[in-house]
Amino acid sequence: MSAEIVQWVQQAGPAVTAAVSAYGAAVLTRAQDAAADATVGVGQRILQAVWRRGDEAGRAELERVVDEAVDEKDDVYTTAVLVRLLKRALQDDRELREELTALLPTPTAGTVTITASGERSIAAQHIGTAITGDGHTPPRP
Repeated sequence: MSAEIVQWVQQAGPAVTAAVSAYGAAVLTRAQDAAADATVGVGQRILQAVWRRGDEAGRAELERVVDEAVDEKDDVYTTAVLVRLLKRALQDDRELREELTALLPTPTAGTVTITASGERSIAAQHIGTAITGDGHTPPRP
């Protein structure tokens, strides 16, 4: 597998996972919501492009994988399964790679992308104390 595909999938993974988490299996057929988060929107467009270009068997596999990812409710599992599927789809389709590469912003040196998705999610490059959930008392300095 080319380094280009691996790098692209690493960059696209958070957006695809966020889209699946936000929309579930409807991500493949749902019209994009104008108010949707930018990351979710990119992930949705990526998955829909892969779905549209697939044959009947490819579409069925993508639908099955997305359904499983939604049912699993585990971001690590979701990411791993979707990354494997995206790598396979990109490996044999240069036109799809070009189409999907155009959807992602070009990373610049030193750029860090941080994505959080889901209830009570947090994201930061540097963070001191982060507490999610109910009934916690913040630590004293």
